[in-house]
Amino acid sequence: MRYLWIFLWLVSTVAASAQRLPIPWRLDYSELYQSGPHPSIDARREGDSLRLYVRFPAGTAPRADQALRVVSWGSYESRQPGWQENLGAFGSTQQGTDVTVSFCVPLAPLAPASLLVVGSTEALSSNTGSAVWLRLTPEVRTRPFILTDSAGRPLFRRYLRSGEAVRIDAYGPPGAVTVRRFPSDFTPALPPYSDPAIQAHARTLKAEATAALSPEQLFKPQEPGLYTLQVADTPPLGVLVQPVAYPEVTTAPQLIDPLRYLTTSVEREQMLGAEVPKRAVDEFWLKAGNQEQTVARLFIRSYYGRVADANRLFAAHKPGWMTDRGMLYIVLGPPDRVERSASTERWEYEGVDRRAAYVFRAKASTFASDYYELVRRPEYEWLWMRAVQQWRTGKTAPAPPAGR
Repeated sequence: MRYLWIFLWLVSTVAASAQRLPIPWRLDYSELYQSGPHPSIDARREGDSLRLYVRFPAGTAPRADQALRVVSWGSYESRQPGWQENLGAFGSTQQGTDVTVSFCVPLAPLAPASLLVVGSTEALSSNTGSAVWLRLTPEVRTRPFILTDSAGRPLFRRYLRSGEAVRIDAYGPPGAVTVRRFPSDFTPALPPYSDPAIQAHARTLKAEATAALSPEQLFKPQEPGLYTLQVADTPPLGVLVQPVAYPEVTTAPQLIDPLRYLTTSVEREQMLGAEVPKRAVDEFWLKAGNQEQTVARLFIRSYYGRVADANRLFAAHKPGWMTDRGMLYIVLGPPDRVERSASTERWEYEGVDRRAAYVFRAKASTFASDYYELVRRPEYEWLWMRAVQQWRTGKTAPAPPAGR
């Protein structure tokens, strides 16, 4: 009987531990793709440690009575966590309503891990979107610098706006910074039913320009494009430089380009060639809204809001709206469920009009560690064309606000 009680105690202890911690393969990551503020994370190598920087927007930071926890996992398929620790003390700074914390974790116990998650114990157990995941790639483990704004605050993004000044905040003795600019003539995603054989193949890019910066010098790119920043011989960091409004789109060409997911090339050429291209864009949405201005405005707000969200979420070696995940996000909306594995991300959509699952495969890239390509299938054509038609006939726009 005593052994039975011991066995039951062990089972209950393991079960309680499993309830307290997220199991990666069971989690639904769709909350990370919802509009709204989410925590962000960045890291740099400091000797035998990894310094983590985590920004918690308003409403996502742990309360004073909540411990901040760091947990490692061997992979998304792991059933049990690896090294983990509750942080007793860490530095924090306040900027507006955001809180940024900084602390070091030892690299040695993270050797078998490929993932690190940071958040309050409550956030980790409930998957509220208030925790952050970091893939422990070789680059993350060894890169000794992060990007900060001109005031020295961590940037937490891999895109810059033209003319924006950033610093390379490196650990240890200052080293020369090499800046390289590469061609950025990447094409937008093709429809999900396209023949995989016609997809663009991987290519080797050759730098169009190379420059050197002193360690204390600001990096202030003026020309939009694709850049890498490298300190000495450490791994380079890819940076996408975009127009000043990014992730928003404001000019007529910027508004017309993402319409390729709803229009033909002839329609887009007519818009670009119109006497006032911006008016041609408005007329497209007015037609979709059956000439009702209120509906047309809702269409514009919804569609280009998704474009901006895609730019924020999926920016890689090209703007987020051009990526495969960005394309689905814009036309179909945020996925209802997201599952991850070591090499794939699976999006599920619910509802009669869009019920389907889409699988994305991780694609190695020098410029982006979080880039995925869609596994295209001919059976997606009917669902895709239906979704496009709903946009074009006013069935996708949200209902007008009450009283309007």
